[in-house]
Amino acid sequence: MIETLMGQVEKILFEDEGFFIAVLKDGEKVSGTYFESEVSNIVGSAVTLKGNWQEHKKYGKTFKFDSIKVNQSELFFFLNKIIKGFTKKLSAELIEKFGAEELVQILDNDIERLLEFNGIKEKRLKKIQSSWKQFRSMREFGEFLSPYDVSPALLTTIATAMKDVDEPCTKIKNNPYILTSINSIGFKRADELALKMGVPKEDENRIGSAMDYVLLNYCEQQGNSCVAKDVLFHELNELLGFRNRENIYEGALVQRVLAGEIVQMKNNRVSPARLYDAEKFLYDTFKARAKLDSGGFVKDLDAFLACGNLNLGTQQKEAVEMINKGASLLFLVGYAGTGKSTTSKTILDLLNTRYETQEIMTCALSGIASQRIADTTGYESATIQSLLVKHESRDTFPYAVMLIDEASMINSSLFARFLAKVNKNAILIIVGDDAQLPPIGAGNVLSDALTLNIAPIVKLTKIYRQSEEQAITLIANEIRVGNVPEYRKVYEDFEFIDLSIPNYYALKNQLSSDALQELREENSNEIVAEILHKVVQNIDKARLRLKNKEIKEYLNYFQVITPMKGGTLGSNNLNKVLQEYFNPNPKKCVKKGGTEFRLMDKVVHTKNENMTSWSGDGFKLGEDSAQRRIFNGMSGLLFKIEEDDEQVFVFYPNEDVVVLYEYEELKSHLMLSYALTIHKVQGMEYDIVVIPMSFTHFIMHNTKLIYTAITRAKHKCILIGEGAAFESACRKFESTRRDTVLLEL
Repeated sequence: MIETLMGQVEKILFEDEGFFIAVLKDGEKVSGTYFESEVSNIVGSAVTLKGNWQEHKKYGKTFKFDSIKVNQSELFFFLNKIIKGFTKKLSAELIEKFGAEELVQILDNDIERLLEFNGIKEKRLKKIQSSWKQFRSMREFGEFLSPYDVSPALLTTIATAMKDVDEPCTKIKNNPYILTSINSIGFKRADELALKMGVPKEDENRIGSAMDYVLLNYCEQQGNSCVAKDVLFHELNELLGFRNRENIYEGALVQRVLAGEIVQMKNNRVSPARLYDAEKFLYDTFKARAKLDSGGFVKDLDAFLACGNLNLGTQQKEAVEMINKGASLLFLVGYAGTGKSTTSKTILDLLNTRYETQEIMTCALSGIASQRIADTTGYESATIQSLLVKHESRDTFPYAVMLIDEASMINSSLFARFLAKVNKNAILIIVGDDAQLPPIGAGNVLSDALTLNIAPIVKLTKIYRQSEEQAITLIANEIRVGNVPEYRKVYEDFEFIDLSIPNYYALKNQLSSDALQELREENSNEIVAEILHKVVQNIDKARLRLKNKEIKEYLNYFQVITPMKGGTLGSNNLNKVLQEYFNPNPKKCVKKGGTEFRLMDKVVHTKNENMTSWSGDGFKLGEDSAQRRIFNGMSGLLFKIEEDDEQVFVFYPNEDVVVLYEYEELKSHLMLSYALTIHKVQGMEYDIVVIPMSFTHFIMHNTKLIYTAITRAKHKCILIGEGAAFESACRKFESTRRDTVLLEL
């Protein structure tokens, strides 16, 4: 039998994702879930609870409620405590003027009327409107979904994403798998809810959604753009817990193919349609461009090179000759220190004999790589994303020559989007280093193009060293071919600090697993201490750059990079430790998801998403914001925290963009970036790079990873840790061949 209890919430004893245990003013304990806002909002409020008494093993006799209602004017409570933009005074005035029912009508349908009130301006009104929509959505979803044990965090995610959708509860009821289209809600979470709602295990929506999830996940996570059908079916069995359901899968696959979501290829392979279309387009475009003849440029190439005092090596000259003979597409591939930049500049200078400087554009994925190619060639440069945004309204880019640098980083989808905008008669030079890590996301375009020999290719392999004391390029190239370099010698630009565990292999056989783990943890802490020693040596120079408002120089001066996120030497822990050194006494901070974001923190954006943003000058001048694509891996400075509006602002100097983040977006969209994983820093370059080396990261160690890490350093690369771990990584070749549509075609 349901009982009713009334009282005033005095103190929260325990809280986790909306479930809480509290004590009332009269000492009675209550427990249950509150989903309409932060639990802290109901402290001090009088409430009516409906539920039953139970015995709690820790807190004793407790009233477990199924429903909770705030007793004071409910609307006043929600406006004052939950809806952003209202104060107590304003809430009371509005309720007094309009009455509760009419005010709800105004908030729902005629919110502009609130502008009549003092203190409510357009900016505040927008915040109130957005917050009210989300709250109304939360209440509706809460009533609909709470019987299925949906956590408040998940409720908030769904309500925020669907606040502008008509009849969202009906749509979810008809097909819960529409939730998979919401960021951060994958198939598994949607499926858990769907099964609780009574969806049959063999429901066609369930099988179709699972197929999309498995296929896309397999591709995006592992970098493939297609997969063997039997692998897809095996993965579906693992996910759904089925056996021998191939006939159901075949039927679902036919439906996905007819719907244009999946493409079936030869060799029993399948591909998500968007990845198939992207790579088919790349394949056709590369082949077509490889046949074009530009007609050539100068009659006497040697005389042209002599005029510019350009002393090129044989391989470098071969690349320039190819363009001079009329090639309209060239893949220029070279390892660290082989002169890609010099060769690129020479090619562009050659093309400049026919085309105006403003008709020549260079670009790269990251802002720092784009800046580097501009500095080394002298021609205008931009990020690929900024070019796509700038020329969104045009069919093609207005350039006769385009050079793409760091091409190994670009996945299939982005490469296809970019290439679709390049004028079909333009000369295209694609520059990259296939010894680096493959791109984040599906596809391996540069590597595949080289494998297929699909267009003219020149490989630069000869290394040019500036002096005997500079060894980064030499060491990196030894690692690339699987050799252990002479890493213990003294160099200007490379240092290895050995913190190996003495007699490690003997101890490994003698000690228990717990004792060995303790020894490894001690070693990891010694490596952290040495990293901090290097921080102390360099922090004053870093801070001077920040003090002089050289934001780009500050962000790119000193960087710790590590193979993994977890553990003592992972980026998560190192960020917390390094934050205390780089930014110990902030004027403001905000804590979200276990991370404290402080004013003037180094941060990195972690999603590809459209965000509210300004150009650097536009923000200073107070111009209107615009929605623009902000990409995973962009590095910036958190320079402003608006506590009243619950917003933070980050400046990304490499892209010259300021981005606004709501507090609730911080956990999902931002990370500290004092330490970054090696995958995150592809295409970046830092004055000083520090890399921990430990057997705790053994699973990640391979030649491509270490090569990529070391070549991020511009002036100094410092490795700290176990020599044997480093040597093992240098010998461990990692095959990065991916299953791709390009190779299948």
